[in-house]
Amino acid sequence: MTATGNRTRTDVSTGTLRDGPLQGIRVVEFGQLLAGPYVGTLLGDFGADVIKVEPPPKGDAMRDWGRLRHNDHSLWWSILARNKRSVTLNLRLEEAQRIALRLAERSDVVLENFRPGTMERWGLGPADVHALNPLVVYARVTGYGQTGRYRDRPGFASASEALSGLRYINGHPDQPPPRYGISIGDTLAAQSAFTGILMALYARDARGAEGQVVDAAITDACFAVTESTVLEYEKTGVVREPTGTRLPRIAPSNVYRSKDDRWVVIAANHDTLWRRLAALIGKPELADDPRFNSHRARGENEDLLDRLIGAWAAQYTAAELDRMVNEAGVVCAPVYNAADVYEDPYFRERGLLISYDDSAHGTITAPGVVPKLSNTPGSVRSPAQWTVGADTDAVLADLGFEEEKIHELHREGVV
Repeated sequence: MTATGNRTRTDVSTGTLRDGPLQGIRVVEFGQLLAGPYVGTLLGDFGADVIKVEPPPKGDAMRDWGRLRHNDHSLWWSILARNKRSVTLNLRLEEAQRIALRLAERSDVVLENFRPGTMERWGLGPADVHALNPLVVYARVTGYGQTGRYRDRPGFASASEALSGLRYINGHPDQPPPRYGISIGDTLAAQSAFTGILMALYARDARGAEGQVVDAAITDACFAVTESTVLEYEKTGVVREPTGTRLPRIAPSNVYRSKDDRWVVIAANHDTLWRRLAALIGKPELADDPRFNSHRARGENEDLLDRLIGAWAAQYTAAELDRMVNEAGVVCAPVYNAADVYEDPYFRERGLLISYDDSAHGTITAPGVVPKLSNTPGSVRSPAQWTVGADTDAVLADLGFEEEKIHELHREGVV
């Protein structure tokens, strides 16, 4: 980083960026669990030097989370903590807070996901950091954001998915709105914060702007993907309801049971695609049938369409449907579980599944880095750090602490 008075601006112009487009960007990650730390994972995957600050002695609670374990260790941590260094700081102690502020001052990005006001109480809020270095991008991930009447509520993805309306439209009519099988709200919020950080870094480094606060909320991110549901209510008074396996008036587009009792998605909700599918199922005349010859007509007769396609699909295995329908130029895919994903070579061909060594689990197969960049791709440069605070001494030394002082900080429980 190059200095300008008491400010710093990252200079990567002489680098090859072989380790990703964010090579030379330093991130200090405060926070635990998923929504905030996953932002750090995304930044690290694309080359940033991510320093994860954890509470001593046990570290981030996510180290022990996950339904399934292997070798008595979490499997989730292997993915979430890759490309990160681990530093311990007891942020409830003033000396640890001073060290954290010193670290933040020397970073490009500060990332936190505590409840609003927590970082301010520790003297680590945006105003504290920007007073020392106005170029820092300060990213905050919370349940409800830094403003609004719900800002001080405790937040989890489950509640934000509910409040945003996302959970209401998921599932089947007349049944309780189900959760997704993953923490989708957390990952949506992380993607939102990641995008905000990249835009703030661009504004700073390409446009000469100073650092700014990126305010990302789980509720915001969930609401952002609810499409036109609120506008539909405003202009028509109609509340979009859960519809199970299909979207109303988008037909045909549904899951159909195969001969071998698998589910397969077939989507021909376009005139050209529908004409191809009608020919494939042996009923080409249906393409010009007034009940099906337009997008609107098919939507009004979607139940009949589903019965016709369902009866045809039931004659074939999922593999046969996948081959036949795609070869006919119609959209089709089997509904995969994790085992199917693992066995399909496509996911390795695309780099969606990659293998690397992990000290707790041996060789693991994990999600690759997306999106794919042709000249400066991301990568997994280092596996998850399983020793809590393994990089503490090195980072403190980099901040200018002498060895004797570092030992003292350990003895006093500061780190």
